[in-house]
Amino acid sequence: MTSLDLRPAPTPAGVLGPDLTGQRVLVVGINYAPEHTGISPYTTHACEDMQRRGAEVLVLAGVPHYPHWSVPETYRRRLRVDEVRREGVVVRRLRHTVPGRQSALKRATYESTFGAHVLAQRLPWTPDVVLAVVPSLFGAVAAARIAKRTGARLAVWVQDLMGPAAAQSGIAGGGRVAELTGRIEGSVLRAADVVLVLNDNFRRYAEGAGVAPDRIVVRPNWTHVEPPRGDRAAVRDRLGWGEDVVALHSGNMGLKQGLENVVEAARLAAQQAPHVRFVLMGDGNQREDLARLAADVPTLQFLPPAASEEFPDFLAAADVLLVNERASAVDMSLPSKLTSYFQAGMPVLAAVPVEGGTAAEVRRSGGGVVVPPEAPAALLNGVVTLSEDHDLRRSLRRAASAYAYDQLASAPALAALAGAVTGR
Repeated sequence: MTSLDLRPAPTPAGVLGPDLTGQRVLVVGINYAPEHTGISPYTTHACEDMQRRGAEVLVLAGVPHYPHWSVPETYRRRLRVDEVRREGVVVRRLRHTVPGRQSALKRATYESTFGAHVLAQRLPWTPDVVLAVVPSLFGAVAAARIAKRTGARLAVWVQDLMGPAAAQSGIAGGGRVAELTGRIEGSVLRAADVVLVLNDNFRRYAEGAGVAPDRIVVRPNWTHVEPPRGDRAAVRDRLGWGEDVVALHSGNMGLKQGLENVVEAARLAAQQAPHVRFVLMGDGNQREDLARLAADVPTLQFLPPAASEEFPDFLAAADVLLVNERASAVDMSLPSKLTSYFQAGMPVLAAVPVEGGTAAEVRRSGGGVVVPPEAPAALLNGVVTLSEDHDLRRSLRRAASAYAYDQLASAPALAALAGAVTGR
């Protein structure tokens, strides 16, 4: 299957938004299309939207590497590759280390090599606006220095909180560097003219780091996939799902997802509910370890990332869409998969910390149920309950679809984002 390269529809002419004609916008973010999961689609669509509005956008990005954490052959022996991508956005790919395994030291090397390469660049023009996308933290440090040197407006767009991530993600050695990471992150946030965050949990973190409340903008992500249109029965037949109750996780398989919980829930299902099938669809640095752990589990299936035209239909073919997080992952991130899940209009089952931002978003949508994290029996019971309670399923599906339609439309979100970034 090919990788995803999804985009929202072009901004309709009737949607109001800022005219960015003449603005030069430098974007520093390690992830960009054709990466298809995580924050890449949002950075990509924001840059395309600003270019459509008349800005000249230059992106300093890393080499494509996520979520598989390997470097394509095309980029392996080149320090810099300039590309012109959709809408005329110029993307300068900068070489950096890409660790196959995660540790605090390897993450620091990954971050610092990208940040150092950003600082070494000679820009073709002086930017009016510098937008730093977090992660990467060291990329944001470099962006802040460029903004200070050039007198540009600095916007920091926080997709993940790096200080909490170091402490909560389970990365080896993360706890020892969490305090230092938090201090660096705080200095970058305080230097910004505007800090864009995804939710109130992130807003409170930014305020706690010393950012004035009037410089913080809460701007949720939008859905970047189309509604499902395929024949659900045909998709299920093609995937061999038959009459099974299918609980699907889509996206990254990394440390912070804690997907061992799903493996153990599937192991329980083999004994207690063999009609339930758990599916892990995607890639990530923990995929091989998870496959080894699940080698003797018949009720767990692995799938590669879906092709762009099939992805919405794959989500809609499942019975339950899973979000799984480590118990420690309270406020470090908000899974980007949620916007696609709500667009698919299927019930969401979130095995996440009840006090965290992910649980709050699921509750806000009305489209899902929250169960305790790292509790395989609770996860399995949640799947079985959602499969048997047809009234509850119907209610959750309606709420998810309504939330996607009312709150996650791309055009108004992109217009508001462009205005916040540029101050227009």
